[in-house]
Amino acid sequence: MVNLTGKVILVTGGSRGIGETTARTLAAAGAQVIVHYGHSADEAQLIVQDIGRGQATALGADLTRVGAGVALFREAVAWQGRVDVLVNNAGIAPSVSVDEPLDEWRDTWARTLQVNLTAVADLCREAILHFRTRQGGILINIASRAAFRGDNPDAMHYAASKGGMVALTRSIARGYAHENILAYAVAPGWVRTDMAAHYLREHAAEIARDIPLGDVVPPEEVANTVAFLASGLARHMTGATLDLNGASYTR
Repeated sequence: MVNLTGKVILVTGGSRGIGETTARTLAAAGAQVIVHYGHSADEAQLIVQDIGRGQATALGADLTRVGAGVALFREAVAWQGRVDVLVNNAGIAPSVSVDEPLDEWRDTWARTLQVNLTAVADLCREAILHFRTRQGGILINIASRAAFRGDNPDAMHYAASKGGMVALTRSIARGYAHENILAYAVAPGWVRTDMAAHYLREHAAEIARDIPLGDVVPPEEVANTVAFLASGLARHMTGATLDLNGASYTR
């Protein structure tokens, strides 16, 4: 029922997992999609080929590098002369504990914050400046249940980065709604993706006990939520975070 015809949408981390499903879902709803990838160029090109090269394109950028988000957004704008919706989905979740050497601890925190928060902030900044020239636009940031519930001791940096993303989203919504710039966060719990498959298999019983609904989130549900927000059908929801976690955490 969601019609995204005429919208140009940039999906970061669009070559795998949630990002791939989201890119395909948005395209199926009529959007022209820019599939960003970090290292999975072949996968991104296959997605573009499946969608159709007139309706999708792939752009590479290593978001661990300072400034890469800025260059990515500007390249995305150059494709069709505009971007109407930005979906910040790219993220990393390396493990590190307080027992690791200090250099490793600091490096893991720095890389995680760079990709999950600083690059997101850079992309949001570019989007805001661009949206001002177009009388508005939509930002959708893929956060996590961990932003609110916290995470395991070896993933504190991940939870902190996603908490920062939620605060960033709310600040943008409050600060730029009067310019018709809308901002939302989506906060999934565990999602059934290839990247999470090993962990989900190893901890299946524990995860099932933790989730009242009995199963982890299908990536299609995250993608459908993003498509709804991208449609502009819920303007007054700007600033909200939508939870998808099977009632494992409620606010």
